[in-house]
Amino acid sequence: MKKVETLKQEAIALLKSLIETPSFSSEEDQTALLIENWFTQNSIPFERENNNIWAFNKYFDKTKPTVLLNSHHDTVKPNQGYSNNPFEAIVKDGKLFGLGSNDAGGCLVSLLATFTYFYSDENLPYNIVMVASAEEESSGKKGLNSVLKHLPPLDCAIVGEPTLMQLAIAEKGLLVLDVTVKGTPSHAAHQNDDNALYKAIPVMEWFKNYTFDKISEQLGPVKMTVTQINAGKQHNVVPSECDLVVDIRVNDCYSNHEILQIVKEYVPAIVTPRSMHLNASSIPTTHGLVQAGISLGRTTYGSPTLSDQSVLSCKSLKLGPGDTLRSHSANEFIYLKEIEEGIDLYIKILTDFFKH
Repeated sequence: MKKVETLKQEAIALLKSLIETPSFSSEEDQTALLIENWFTQNSIPFERENNNIWAFNKYFDKTKPTVLLNSHHDTVKPNQGYSNNPFEAIVKDGKLFGLGSNDAGGCLVSLLATFTYFYSDENLPYNIVMVASAEEESSGKKGLNSVLKHLPPLDCAIVGEPTLMQLAIAEKGLLVLDVTVKGTPSHAAHQNDDNALYKAIPVMEWFKNYTFDKISEQLGPVKMTVTQINAGKQHNVVPSECDLVVDIRVNDCYSNHEILQIVKEYVPAIVTPRSMHLNASSIPTTHGLVQAGISLGRTTYGSPTLSDQSVLSCKSLKLGPGDTLRSHSANEFIYLKEIEEGIDLYIKILTDFFKH
């Protein structure tokens, strides 16, 4: 078993290499090689499909339950606000700057270090599987969701995203709807009582004002927002339809399917979901992982942002070093101290969880 201090140094070195290797969603092949190299250097067999890499603990026992450790190695594209080179790992004042340092490179390398720490333990009460996943930022089809068929049934999971190492015990799901309001096309000079644009107004008002009955203790109410509208091509032609895009953030009281059915019941339009699998998730405060974190002084909260938790059917906890407010920001960074403390906390939480 490697010493924790050695693992911390190697994890930070890996993160620097990841930062300096572009890995936009679906283009993560080069960072996948870096992660492969981590497993190879630590004599850990691994598997890879597309740009996802995963490994099991040395003494995997199919009779035991399995814990998933997961974080992603893809990034968004850098925004125009950068004054630093986003692909240069710069250390200054205890901060490591670079694209993907905070979201979610720090979490990924911390979980890799944690997995490596436990890898060769013969007496674990749980199996551990580590998945470094692709396409999280784009919710792509070749991400974590494509790997699950290769894994044993999962009892629970820790998903690494920047939470300041606090316990995100619930996460809102996402449902994006294309809504088409139909009308009758005509010349603008003629009377038309079936104008698709006018008919879209009460539809938008419904999305603005409707409230769902069930309010989550952790996540609050379901939130619906009309984010795009498109209709018409000429000033003198009433269009035959008006298209809306609606962003719905779903709490853990509803499934995406239930939300869709309610919308279809009330909205006089053609409603088409872009996807149905990005569901809300939650884990009880009584769960061993959460209790282990609470015993170490961690607090619980509900997260409004989406992660790979949305494709998991098991109980999952979102937890990681870094701050979500730095994600996708210009001159993104993570404190080196956050990574070191993150590794310590991951190890302590799992150690306590395994004892119970």
